[in-house]
Amino acid sequence: MSRTTLDTPPAAPDAHVPLSHGLKQRHLSMIALGGVIGAGLFVGSGAGIAAAGPSIVIAYAVSGLLVMLVMRMLGEMSAAYPSSGSFSAHAERAIGPWAGFTAGWSFWVLLCTAVGLEGIGAAKIVTGWLPGTPEWAWVALFMVVFCVANLAAVKNFGEFEFWFAALKVGAISLFLVLGVLAVTGVLPGTDSPGTSNLTGQGGFLPHGSEGLVVGLLASVFAYGGLETVTIAAAESQNPVQGVARAVRTAMWRIALFYIGSMAVIVTLVPWDSKEVVEKGPYVAALDHLGIPGAGQLMNVVVFVALLSAMNANIYGSSRIAYSLVERGQGPKALGRVSAGVPRVAVLVSCVFGFVCVLLSYWRPDDVFPWLLNMIGAVILVVWIFIAVSQLLLRRRVEREAPEKLVVRMWLFPALTWVALAGMAAIFVLMARQPDTRVQLYSTGGMTLFLAAVGYAWQRARAAR
Repeated sequence: MSRTTLDTPPAAPDAHVPLSHGLKQRHLSMIALGGVIGAGLFVGSGAGIAAAGPSIVIAYAVSGLLVMLVMRMLGEMSAAYPSSGSFSAHAERAIGPWAGFTAGWSFWVLLCTAVGLEGIGAAKIVTGWLPGTPEWAWVALFMVVFCVANLAAVKNFGEFEFWFAALKVGAISLFLVLGVLAVTGVLPGTDSPGTSNLTGQGGFLPHGSEGLVVGLLASVFAYGGLETVTIAAAESQNPVQGVARAVRTAMWRIALFYIGSMAVIVTLVPWDSKEVVEKGPYVAALDHLGIPGAGQLMNVVVFVALLSAMNANIYGSSRIAYSLVERGQGPKALGRVSAGVPRVAVLVSCVFGFVCVLLSYWRPDDVFPWLLNMIGAVILVVWIFIAVSQLLLRRRVEREAPEKLVVRMWLFPALTWVALAGMAAIFVLMARQPDTRVQLYSTGGMTLFLAAVGYAWQRARAAR
């Protein structure tokens, strides 16, 4: 397999493509901050709490450490080589074109499918407010709005994400303040629960190690979306500085927003309360405090988080597709740029996302579950490509262009190997769980198929 060295970058490198640089530093900073507070945190964490109980805090801490390592590795490469292809371009540079092809197109399928899922989630909230209105119509409306916004100019994406992220950051910060006041017994009208919810109802590990494993797997996939900032950096006014700043603040953001909020929730609310899953953990916690209208307000925040994720995933999928085409790994039509925006790629990504929504109505018992299983472990595949790429590129950059190492992986190469070992352990845990085993095999099948296609494409290009 041929490799692309620093002296021979991937075909049509992103440094020379006609994408605009309409994202300002304030956009990039807020995208990085808001990207941590995703729909997975607001919506998906309830199932993790139900499985792991209070030990969900440990699960989020362990998976958070792994995510910090992955972000540091990705930040190192993205600061050295800002690219709209992000990890896909890095994988091509480090391993070969087949690796960039595999990582890029598998992530594209993941993002497009996620657009549909987030649209369905947002529509369910609206139909709760407006009973009798059709879900599919709301999904179509959201899709049109964000498609148009992403077609117009990259600054539109940046503005949407800036205000979405500002609302999410403000809401979760207020939640943490109220939660800490309630836990300490300072909040008027509430008594401190002490440790009763942490030690009662079966104890800190109510379902033992198996419950902790399920919670760990749920927490890993809640961190999806952190990669968007490295994709967006290529269209910012100062990509190197922006990536470096975002990565360096990742640690406290993850610790505060994810681990901190999980600790507040399981301290305030009994982990086995049915409201944690039915209403969502944040709404359940606020309702438990008896603050008038707070639970419904949090529903608005969840709604905004879902719309934010839709917007970010349409953007990310279109840029990944565009970068792949620019490197000769996709249909040329997807690479057409108008006014600095890859508009064909935006349209195709939106159409694919809406097809996923239609499948959820047309084939809810076979095709749609199969699609969900196929993307179930894609984020882990991407993380492995990131770690292997960083392992290979770091030495090469140190030797040939050390000035590009603006961000450095901690304790290299030891922590890179630790991260890879952690990913391997998660794969083993997924294989042990019946629910995740199917996802593991389905994602593995798609990855192998894309790797075979990518390698054949690479060989065909080399033979020309």
